[in-house]
Amino acid sequence: MEFGCLATAIGSMPHTDPKAACSLVSRYLKEIPAWPQLPKRSFRENMYAQFSEGFPGAVIKGDRIYIDRSQDLQKPLEELYAAYLEKNIDQYPISREYAAGLHTFLSLGNLSPLAVKGHVTGPVSWGLTVTDEKRQSIIYDDVLADAAAKLLHLKAAWQEKELGKISKNTIIFVDEPYMSSFGSAFVPISGERVRQLLEEVLGGIKGLKGVHCCGNTDWSVLLKTSLNILSFDAYNYAQSLSLYPAEVKSLLERNGAIAWGIVPNDEPSLAKETVASLKDRLDEAMAPFTRNGVPFKQLMLQGLLTPSCTLASLSIDAAAQALELLTELSANIRKRYI
Repeated sequence: MEFGCLATAIGSMPHTDPKAACSLVSRYLKEIPAWPQLPKRSFRENMYAQFSEGFPGAVIKGDRIYIDRSQDLQKPLEELYAAYLEKNIDQYPISREYAAGLHTFLSLGNLSPLAVKGHVTGPVSWGLTVTDEKRQSIIYDDVLADAAAKLLHLKAAWQEKELGKISKNTIIFVDEPYMSSFGSAFVPISGERVRQLLEEVLGGIKGLKGVHCCGNTDWSVLLKTSLNILSFDAYNYAQSLSLYPAEVKSLLERNGAIAWGIVPNDEPSLAKETVASLKDRLDEAMAPFTRNGVPFKQLMLQGLLTPSCTLASLSIDAAAQALELLTELSANIRKRYI
């Protein structure tokens, strides 16, 4: 996977108009476009609600999603498990109502990319955020947690099939923001359980598969999964990954890649950065690995560049600025090193 520091995005955009969001993506991310999640358009496009469609007992009420246990969940759970076992991914699609950005993206006729990127919420973050009617996270219910992982497996597979109509080279990221809480007293789950749930979702992805976490975490847990690409916030948390040089080296030796989230996603930081300053910051993020025997050229070749995380928190103009900086940085690095 010699991406050579090509640019792509994490997912969410600040738009409410899916055509405008897709236009911005196709303008800047020509080699590896990513379909835009639009959480400001509708709560159904919130990353947790977006992939809840079809989950047994799922209720969206205002700006909350929860599982209503008072419903009879046995039959819909059986249907979900049957679809999973029969690989019937078309039984659990992602509808336009939940992902206008995805469906608008799929209808674009002006794309001829090297690869195309999608994303699905990870089972740990989904299971911690989605609760029952008593506000207990469903990840602590073994049956519902396993069912959630299987639903996300099907959603990822369906999405990959649709994106494959744009490019035969597909990349699906499993987004796990709540892995930044892993190991704390607030999230008493084991690394083995995390890997088990993640592998369930990763198993639905035939092409390249990545895991994204935008905070500090125990990176060894994620690097022990079958991921091909590790995506992280290199702008704010570069030092955290540098504590795992052996694991990162192992990922690269098996032809994996790192997605360096080097462009900030907050407006004050974005306003003060330039291509030159971000290049220096990226060099600093990579330096601990070169000191531990990873060739600088390898880091460049087996690297992607992204924003640090979602752009949905920015204004539309600032999101465009972030993508412009990102693509200019990518072009600068590729001209110099690739």
